[in-house]
Amino acid sequence: MLRRLTENIQFETRKMEITENNLFTLSEFLSKTLSPDVNIRKPAEQFLQSLDRNKNYPILLLKVIERDSFDMTIRISASVVFKNYIKRNWKVEDEDDKIYREDRETIKTHIVNLMLSSPESIQKQLSDAISIIGKYDFPDNWPGLLDEMIQKFNTGVFSVINGVLRTAHSLFKKYRYEFKSQKLWTEIKFVLDAFAKPLTDLFVATMQLTEVHKALEVLSVLYNSLLMICKIFYSLNFQDLPEFFEDNMSTWMNNFHVLLTNNIPNISLNDSEEGGIIEQLRSQICENIVMYAQKYDEEFATYLPLFVEDIWNLLMSLGTQSKYDILVSNALTFLSTVADRKQYQHLFADSTVLGNICKHIILPNVQFRTSDEELFEDNPDEYIRRDIEGSDVDTRRRAACDLVKVLTRYFEQEIKQIFVEYVKNMLQTYAAEPNNWQCKNAAIFLVTSLEARGQTQKFGVTQISNLVDLNEFAVQHIIPELRKDNVNELPVIKADCIRYLMTFRIILPPQSIIGSLPVLTKYLSADSKVVHTYAAACIEKILSLRNPTTQKPIVDANALITLSEKLLEGLFIALRKQGSEENDYIMKALLRTLSVLNEKVIPLLEKILTQLIIKLELVAKNPSNPHFNHALFETIALCIKIVCSISPTEVGAFEVALFPVFQIILQSDVLEFLPYVFQLLSMLLEFRVKGESIPLPYFELYQFLFTPVLWERSGNIHPLIRLLTAYITRMNPTEMESKLQLMSVLGVFQKLIFSKAQDHEGLYLLRILTENCPNELLLPNRKSIYIVLLQRLSSNKTIKYIKGLTVFFCFHIITYGVSDLITLLDSIQNNLFYSILEKVLLHENCISSVLVEKKIIVVGLTRLLCETPDLIKGPNTKFWPFILKQIIKTITLTEEVSRNEDDMNVNLPGEGGYEVVYSKLNYASKPDYDPLQGIGNINEYFAKHLSTLFTNHSEIMNFINSLSAEETQILKNILNSSNIQI
Repeated sequence: MLRRLTENIQFETRKMEITENNLFTLSEFLSKTLSPDVNIRKPAEQFLQSLDRNKNYPILLLKVIERDSFDMTIRISASVVFKNYIKRNWKVEDEDDKIYREDRETIKTHIVNLMLSSPESIQKQLSDAISIIGKYDFPDNWPGLLDEMIQKFNTGVFSVINGVLRTAHSLFKKYRYEFKSQKLWTEIKFVLDAFAKPLTDLFVATMQLTEVHKALEVLSVLYNSLLMICKIFYSLNFQDLPEFFEDNMSTWMNNFHVLLTNNIPNISLNDSEEGGIIEQLRSQICENIVMYAQKYDEEFATYLPLFVEDIWNLLMSLGTQSKYDILVSNALTFLSTVADRKQYQHLFADSTVLGNICKHIILPNVQFRTSDEELFEDNPDEYIRRDIEGSDVDTRRRAACDLVKVLTRYFEQEIKQIFVEYVKNMLQTYAAEPNNWQCKNAAIFLVTSLEARGQTQKFGVTQISNLVDLNEFAVQHIIPELRKDNVNELPVIKADCIRYLMTFRIILPPQSIIGSLPVLTKYLSADSKVVHTYAAACIEKILSLRNPTTQKPIVDANALITLSEKLLEGLFIALRKQGSEENDYIMKALLRTLSVLNEKVIPLLEKILTQLIIKLELVAKNPSNPHFNHALFETIALCIKIVCSISPTEVGAFEVALFPVFQIILQSDVLEFLPYVFQLLSMLLEFRVKGESIPLPYFELYQFLFTPVLWERSGNIHPLIRLLTAYITRMNPTEMESKLQLMSVLGVFQKLIFSKAQDHEGLYLLRILTENCPNELLLPNRKSIYIVLLQRLSSNKTIKYIKGLTVFFCFHIITYGVSDLITLLDSIQNNLFYSILEKVLLHENCISSVLVEKKIIVVGLTRLLCETPDLIKGPNTKFWPFILKQIIKTITLTEEVSRNEDDMNVNLPGEGGYEVVYSKLNYASKPDYDPLQGIGNINEYFAKHLSTLFTNHSEIMNFINSLSAEETQILKNILNSSNIQI
């Protein structure tokens, strides 16, 4: 039998005794993880992660958390490490359980009480850990969790109660976004039956306590409880209106009304601009009543007019401070929801009401405030996220705009008349007093927002409301502003004007958009990060535009070439500006520029590549922006593609330039960059001529590819397989014999084949080996390889694996012949081939519509059908018609584009912890490869072979006659299309 990948790829599992010595050692390493010195911190973190598979390790962490004698910083560190351990390991993947069953049960037995008895800083970490465990185990494998938590409500100790509520909120929050299913309904019913009444009782009791207690510290705790209760209410009511909450709606709604209208003391302990507990509580109540108004309109109708009055009075009473932003946003969303209901439109129909809404609610909330200006200057990244990335869903401006759009839908003329006048007055004010630029900002915002009826990320606004003539507005108020010489004057207005062009790029005349490129290039030198970022983003969007009729780019290489040097120089200047060293908008604009210029940029590429490598060396020291990093590697890949597609011999120049920085990344184990480096190395290898000697630096790296830890990171596997297969396909016979390290390659194959998620990679690697490895090298191991394949089939059979195995068996037939496969399988077990034929090759779901796989299956099964005498005359003739049916079924499948081994979605790290994932570089995509390129039309191939077989064995007509009428007609069509008759 084959060994596993290597001896050291097997994790040694050990039992860690729960001793004082081990607790002390663990605490020492936890302390080191807090060190500011990376040379101390990183080894400690790696050591702790290496303990993941050790029995009792999570229990030791809990012991450290529990032990008062340890320093609080160490206990907090232990709680964070424990939470991350749970996040990494609790989910069982591919039946590889890294946590011992006894440890799992011990954790679930003790964690709730430990969480509730811990200080708040630890409590939050353990609460998150409980939520992660609950995601996989609750309720089926942890049915007692809910009862254990509910019992704590009776303690009357709100530090404990709040811990329970925080955990419940984290546990139930998934009900807000999970798809409806019977499993989900069952779980929610289980929760409601146990939790709805205790939660309601706790809500009422806590409301009563707020009337009794006057001390601010006590009220702060109580209102925190009410906030968590309201959040849980939202989660439990999101999927459908539970019967219990419908029956007790008056209890909840009356108390919501009290919390929205009562004069609650200011319990904030500081004057922070962040929303305090009261603002958060009222904001959550607004979310709750918005949900009821949207989803349960009929049941909620009795209370709606009351809440309209509450919300109106609330909005009129709130100031412009940032701490009220989310509350105002949610309150405005409630009004929008009500205004969008036909039965309530009479509340807004009066012109006086509309005027008051516009004057007292809309306009104050679209003004550019001091806090917005501070955000623009001090936190430009957040400003950009809100303004052009659409993360402003909770802002006053967005909510006010949404309300206007709803009102415009039903009262278009009245609203248009009101706002056209406001826009006109604001622009006149700015013209008379340029220092009053906030007026122009509000005017541009109103026009930009209110004109947008339909919008896409790719094209910007595609449908407009004709509030104003957009082109005329641009000519009068946008372009003149941008043509002013000083790019640093009134940066907010400059950003507004650029955003206007970006938003309406497909609406404005093409000549105006193309003509704006030189002006936008000028703004790449602006000091404001927002301004030069918007300029880069707008340039990238314009360069990606296509003519809707011809689908050709509206800006091609010939149109861009005159501006190219200045544009490229401007982009690199912007990348050197403070705060924009890793600006993904600028890098994407650079990538798009090179893509449009293509081969016309070759004279400038040496200088460009040098600057890209300098940038890569810098960011490799501390990768922080995954979107920038991805665009950077895409740009390098594009440079390689542009040059080497024309002159493959230039690949050596790229190797000389890139290998030093690649070596730094690999030696430093920069996790985020490894999948990218593997893709670029694959790309460089694939541009090399097959059969030529591979340069020595590649073979110095080759041994590194078999490092076990690399294969434990799922994000590495696909690019590693691509790189490994690139080596295999480019080695000449001498290199194959001396440097292939076949046993290590087969170890990789074996590791992957037992993974449900990665078995296709193992089969693909085996197919490449079969095609490229000399038979004398592979032959001694072929029987062991097939035993591994069959073990996986026996232990964990999936449709995906059966399909992949079918493709591989058919490829074996094509490569070595039918008799070779029969002999090989039957040497493992008597008559095994026909068992495999019946259970795998003839499985109803084994066929594939992917072009390359479909071709392999049809050709392989055709050879099986026509080259196996035992199927025509012998004990196994019963299979012949079924093979014919399988071929017909495969041929008639609608063909899909080949599932190139690199054809995956781009996945970038998101919130909730960093994990290295495979991020495909589109410009480094592996060229489509057909291992059967000598065979043309598969229908013709099949028809000719069937005709030849019929000539020699006319008795097969008896088998053909057993086909159904539909199959017979399909077969006739296939034969007729190839001008063959049988």
